[in-house]
Amino acid sequence: MDFANINNVGIVEYLPVILFIIIALVLIIGIIIVSYVITPQKPTYNKNLPYECGFDSLSDARQQIDVRFYLIAVLFIIFDLEIIFMYPWAVSLYSIDDYGFFSMILFSLMLLIGFIYEWRKEALQWD
Repeated sequence: MDFANINNVGIVEYLPVILFIIIALVLIIGIIIVSYVITPQKPTYNKNLPYECGFDSLSDARQQIDVRFYLIAVLFIIFDLEIIFMYPWAVSLYSIDDYGFFSMILFSLMLLIGFIYEWRKEALQWD
């Protein structure tokens, strides 16, 4: 692309982008309309109540919250962040050498050991 003639770019070059945006908007609006038509609209008192962390959020603000909610949230964040580290490895899998491959295998094994440890300690169990 010649940067000297960047102002002379016509609408023809942007046609695929414009077409993509139009199709995306039509799909979004269509899905919203179809979901509104298909689902039953029967609001009740219980459905309209805000629900958070396993208790009624309109109660006392100084109420004790079970620590299991936080434990599950922290475990989810830890395992989720560790899984995110696997994406760059998977993208560059063909260009890394054996050291990179086996270091990710070791990382995956450590992740698996941590998961088994949490499972054995019953940190993922809900009574």
